[in-house]
Amino acid sequence: MPRSASITKEAILEGAFRLIRERGHEALTARNLASLLGCSTQPILYQFPSMDALKELAYQRADAFHSAYILEAEDLLGIGIRYIRFAEEEAQLFRFLFQSGRFSGLSLEDLIRAPETAGLLSAVSAEESLPPEAAAAFFEPLAALVHGYASLIANNGMHYDEDAIRNTLITIAEGLERKEA
Repeated sequence: MPRSASITKEAILEGAFRLIRERGHEALTARNLASLLGCSTQPILYQFPSMDALKELAYQRADAFHSAYILEAEDLLGIGIRYIRFAEEEAQLFRFLFQSGRFSGLSLEDLIRAPETAGLLSAVSAEESLPPEAAAAFFEPLAALVHGYASLIANNGMHYDEDAIRNTLITIAEGLERKEA
């Protein structure tokens, strides 16, 4: 009877997520992960056909973590603030999710219309009482602004100042609302 695996697929995935969270996606190698898990590389290479397959599952895990984090907010402003705060608190995960080349060649409109954004667009549509197309048009400049803040903060180009960020987001949203009216 074959010996049961002491290092499970789930443990490997959780270790990959933890390694990326602590040291960045560049650190995700079989050797580094094995060291973190206290095993050889064999269980990792046995459980996953390639490191790319593991990286994809780690990406999905990080994306779910990010979505849960930002969607704890009660309104659109809160979602924007939490998105930016995530970049400050989880810089390595933010860079993995949004700056690792996964979205190369896509436009902002492509990103806004991606399946991962559907929940946010629904929230915008409901909160602003806008039809889906108008919600996307309202959301696009806010998304660019929020992502710009988050990118600067995640890459140590800007200090996180929640009050200043909140005031800027409110000013921009009010301007967009006047434009829609």
